[in-house]
Amino acid sequence: MWGKGKKRFGGGGEPAAKRQAAGDEGPSEPAEDGTVVAEISKNKKVSVRNWKGRVFVDLREFYVKDGKSLPTRKGISLQLDQWKILRDNIKAIDEAIKENT
Repeated sequence: MWGKGKKRFGGGGEPAAKRQAAGDEGPSEPAEDGTVVAEISKNKKVSVRNWKGRVFVDLREFYVKDGKSLPTRKGISLQLDQWKILRDNIKAIDEAIKENT
């Protein structure tokens, strides 16, 4: 069980800003060269990006600060093999949605 106030990911007791400043970025941090493929809503976007030589499909929430759209930690980065599994199961997902609506 996780202790109260302890971060589940990221390690150490440092705040996220210090870990990021130290260069400890993970796949959840979008790269500057990410290509926005679709804007799902005002603050949700799908992008494809390259990070450490690997391609990711990134579904993420954004916020606006000083007129600039910035990513939040709320989202998921799918590796290409994960994306292909999701893509191949879209029909089954659509059918499950129909059954539940």
